[in-house]
Amino acid sequence: MAFDFKKEYKEFYMLKNKPSILEIPKMNYIAVRGTGNPNEENGDYQNTIGLLYGIAYTIKMSYKGTHKIDGFFEYVVPPLEGFWWQEGMKGTIDYNNKGAMHFISIIRLPDFVTKADFDWAVEEATKKKKQDFSRVEFLTYDEGICVQCMHIGSYDDEPITVNLMHTFAEENGYELDITDKRLHHEIYLSDPRKCDVSKLKTVIRHPIKKIK
Repeated sequence: MAFDFKKEYKEFYMLKNKPSILEIPKMNYIAVRGTGNPNEENGDYQNTIGLLYGIAYTIKMSYKGTHKIDGFFEYVVPPLEGFWWQEGMKGTIDYNNKGAMHFISIIRLPDFVTKADFDWAVEEATKKKKQDFSRVEFLTYDEGICVQCMHIGSYDDEPITVNLMHTFAEENGYELDITDKRLHHEIYLSDPRKCDVSKLKTVIRHPIKKIK
């Protein structure tokens, strides 16, 4: 068996479809930044996914049998995630203007993977795959207090879940705190190529702060 982040950290990934408030610890990620409609075939977003997984699996295979996580010598590559925003939009996403989207696509790294390990993986993947991985970066992100919820269904229907999250946060003495540093966050637990749209599972997470 391999260490599975989704199973071992259920509070971050395997949520119920009702909002909750949680403090998210600092984590390291493989990241690629870009812009444009995520649904565009061969668009910038689609191209970043291959870059992320190229580095994620290079790192995973380099550590096979050499490092343990809670007794496991192997780990399952964590799910794809993304930070999203649009210029001038504070706390909301205009789903009718997807071409104006900015994103940071990310995959979580095990805590024992260092920046030096990451740099090695980029060099190794570039050499072996004969592909340019220069856009990929090592990102440390300290998310802090957030409201989160499992969204089931189409990505275009996310505003329904987001509204529930914001109402729940306000009822518990918090307000939305989306800034240029704290962003709309999605974690993709389903593969849209293999899953019916009505059954897609996506964790949505928004930064919040106490109302003064």
